[in-house]
Amino acid sequence: MITKWTTKLRYLPYKDWPAEQIADIKQNINNSHWRLGYHIQPSSGLMNDPNGFSYFNNQWHLFYQSFPYGPVHGLKNWTHLTSKDLVNWQDHGPALLPGDAQDSHGAYSGSGIVVDDKLFLMYTGNVRDKDWVRHPKQDGAWLDKNNHLQKIATPLIDQVKSGFTDHFRDPQIIEHDGQYYCLIGARKKDDTGHVLVYQAPNVTGPWSYKTELKFTDEQMGYMIECPNLVFIDDKPVLIFCPQGISQDVLKHQNIYPNAYVVGEGFDWDKFEFSNPSTIKNLDEGFDVYATQAFNAPDGRVLSISWIGLPDTTYPSDVEGWAHCYSLVKELKLIGGQFYQQPVVENNQLVEATIDSKEISAQTKISAAVSGLEGTIKITTEEAEEIKIIIDAPNGKILVDRTKAGIPFATDFGTTRNAKVTKGIKQLDLYLDNTVFELYVNNGELVFTGRIFPQGKKFFVESDLPVTKQRLKKIY
Repeated sequence: MITKWTTKLRYLPYKDWPAEQIADIKQNINNSHWRLGYHIQPSSGLMNDPNGFSYFNNQWHLFYQSFPYGPVHGLKNWTHLTSKDLVNWQDHGPALLPGDAQDSHGAYSGSGIVVDDKLFLMYTGNVRDKDWVRHPKQDGAWLDKNNHLQKIATPLIDQVKSGFTDHFRDPQIIEHDGQYYCLIGARKKDDTGHVLVYQAPNVTGPWSYKTELKFTDEQMGYMIECPNLVFIDDKPVLIFCPQGISQDVLKHQNIYPNAYVVGEGFDWDKFEFSNPSTIKNLDEGFDVYATQAFNAPDGRVLSISWIGLPDTTYPSDVEGWAHCYSLVKELKLIGGQFYQQPVVENNQLVEATIDSKEISAQTKISAAVSGLEGTIKITTEEAEEIKIIIDAPNGKILVDRTKAGIPFATDFGTTRNAKVTKGIKQLDLYLDNTVFELYVNNGELVFTGRIFPQGKKFFVESDLPVTKQRLKKIY
């Protein structure tokens, strides 16, 4: 295993890597008890942002940004996944490979849109010159019905807008009234974060700058990453990652937050929200970032998140792999409140009810907690625990992973708490060995996080009535 990652190693062309590098990682993975049962995870190395989430050719498509040779950021590709049901995913391996003039140092994040009988992908090409100065390009590629991918050699957007830095990335492409638009996260030279909007009559261009997306009067830190504009019941929702945002604007505990804002309406000429909400945390837990969402052709708004954070070391790094994705979620507005719910297709994961205190590594735990106070604990035979403390009448909930295994990211705290306005009625916890997703009131709040216990057996202790269901292991 490589323990010291130099810049040269990180950006070594794929053809120059020995075959045994990935083979060694996969051997370590085979011996790991931290692997997951039903969450998407990398076959080797680093899994980064979800990209190109779309529905095309009668199946769901998803790409994960990947550096397959180790749990670090390096020369990244897009690895291709497909699914018939949003639950079982087939890994087709790397599809969008870096190394050409327009993406010489990596294929960075982007999105997908169906155009006629192909899927069009728009992504950021990481290009560095001999002095290691970055020159980001916004690039394109076509995926046909045989899953054959062809890159467009000429960048769609070749230059950074005047007044902005080389932090210019993560295009989301959308269509409206026959025109194509892309939203790009950007950092101005005054170190403020913005979302820039470009427009084109065709996906291949010519692309021209239109305006900035206007969704708040607050300052959004020094950089916005991964902007995603979707529409729920015709109301605009922006999901984004504002790096460096002030705690006065958004209270958060992670190194960088994943946030959202909801508007009452949207002006397509000005690209402006009307009556936008305050900025809110998308997830109240420990490890969610770079969420990608899109308006699916079946009428749902779907999202998936990277369960991982930038600039953070995870215990699985020592095994040569890192990170995973959340369950696919449906986004809703109910009574003006934003909800995230696991898609109904996840119901097929349930295998049986568990009556004993000992549970499997893949378990769903549910509790109807209206009017109650209490604690739910998941423990291991090594006395490790993740603890959920509920004050249902006052709508307060606290999640504590202080003693949940090997510690990590402790500089940002080991507990998370939040409050709902009308009290806590329902909890649903999805456990998948080293991942948990806790849905409060059917998705009014979500807490997501990783744990890395040494123990291999799980038990539930609760002074609240709970039901336990064993879930399928599909990976």
